[in-house]
Amino acid sequence: MKIYCLFFFAYLSSLVSFGQSSPEIIPLPTTFEGGEEYFSITPKTKIHYSNDLLKEEAYFLQKELLERKSFPISIQTSEATKSGINLALTETQDGGYQLFIDQTTGITITSATETGIFQGIISLLQLADQADASHGQLAIPTWKINDSPAYAWRGFMLDESRHFFGVEKVKSLLDWMAYYKLNKFHWHLTDAQGWRIAIKKYPKLALVGGIGDNSDPYAPAQYYSQSQIQEIVRYAAERKIDIIPEIDMPGHATAANKAYPEFSGGGSEKYPEFTFHPAKEGTYQYLTDILREVDALFPGHMIHLGGDEVSFGNQQWKNDPEVQQLMASQQLEDLKDVEDYFMKRMADSLFSLNNTILAWDEMAEAGLPTSQSILLWWRHDQPQQLQKLLDNDIPTVICPRIPLYFDFVQQENDRFGRKWGGNFNPLQRVYDFSLTKLNIPASKTSLILGFQANLWTETVTNEDRLDYLTFPRLAALAEIAWTPEEQKDFEDFSTRLKNHLALYQKAGIYFYDPFDPKNHPEPVLKK
Repeated sequence: MKIYCLFFFAYLSSLVSFGQSSPEIIPLPTTFEGGEEYFSITPKTKIHYSNDLLKEEAYFLQKELLERKSFPISIQTSEATKSGINLALTETQDGGYQLFIDQTTGITITSATETGIFQGIISLLQLADQADASHGQLAIPTWKINDSPAYAWRGFMLDESRHFFGVEKVKSLLDWMAYYKLNKFHWHLTDAQGWRIAIKKYPKLALVGGIGDNSDPYAPAQYYSQSQIQEIVRYAAERKIDIIPEIDMPGHATAANKAYPEFSGGGSEKYPEFTFHPAKEGTYQYLTDILREVDALFPGHMIHLGGDEVSFGNQQWKNDPEVQQLMASQQLEDLKDVEDYFMKRMADSLFSLNNTILAWDEMAEAGLPTSQSILLWWRHDQPQQLQKLLDNDIPTVICPRIPLYFDFVQQENDRFGRKWGGNFNPLQRVYDFSLTKLNIPASKTSLILGFQANLWTETVTNEDRLDYLTFPRLAALAEIAWTPEEQKDFEDFSTRLKNHLALYQKAGIYFYDPFDPKNHPEPVLKK
């Protein structure tokens, strides 16, 4: 039996070392060496954590190894375990971690923060997912990894106004975000098509505003209760993900205005009841009450207020005597000034709640205080908007339609989804995107917080379509936002990605297969 085991271990070692150039981790770590040998996790392996602050991370690792690889390992708190898995807080750079896997001494994950320890655990789990588990042992390649993110903001946005997906699908997305070390979930909960969050003071927002979606304006109301929101927020926090809710205003307000028409003011035949009324004092109290409840549900104290595409519905303001009176009294020269006035007042409401305001790039010249504001540049065809953000020293998240809108198709012959003048967002275009392509002056790069992909759901009518448009581009997004630009290599990424497709398959994810698109045909538009 001993001879057989020695032969088996030697065989595994040859598999790990042959042709190994980088660890099987996405996003690729900052620095790494090794990979020639292996350490075996067995049911006798123990997890030790050096500080009570790491208890949650230790139990997360234990649970994940059991669920992923059927390894029921135990946790030890008394002293560091030899030839086990040790988690320790040390004086290292904030946001980074070290993962050392040694054939003899075992696995050590160190960081200055619990978040860093968690990121190290994720890297270990990715290695475990690709490791052979047989004969009661899990062979992990021996890597020495020093890793930290290139950008602090690594985000993904899901629009649930246009189509609603529910608690379990959102949790699944959070799981995959954590797996790829993404840390900001921008949750678009309100728009013209539906209001998806319960507000106790104004129950009709969900009960009436929640009726309908982009496919069926008469679909039964769909929304999250406040207890469901709290459940998802806790789930995200366990995975070191901040949730940023978006309550869109002053435009995209049709669903809310169906519920409380007394605060409506503006629209068109194509976009009826599109805006909140900017000249009614009651509008500001109404929206502040809503934001107060939203703030209580989201501990990150960041709320996105939209501020985009107001021109779809604000032309009626020209003929509204109350708006005209407001413009005269506040010396507002045009409708854009009215928008900015509205947003500054609502920003003040957020500031009174100790919140940071987020908004789209239309607010570049609204005069929002830079110390309490984050704006998202989304209009790839308007680089001047990005320039305005930087000129005004506004902290900025990069999320242009090309290539970071995931509602754009991945291949040219897909029938559903968006294109822009023939342009779309295939995997390599997403992966190859970088700050260098934007020609940002070195003096302004510190204003760039990071990158975010956005999934608008006009054509995302079911979970298969959500999966198909998100995966595997989510993995490419992760490498944009985490891995140093000079280390990125699409061929190497593609090699690592192939194994992840098998994980998607196992998890029931209907992904787009960039290596064999016929393997997963484009899902149709159906509920």
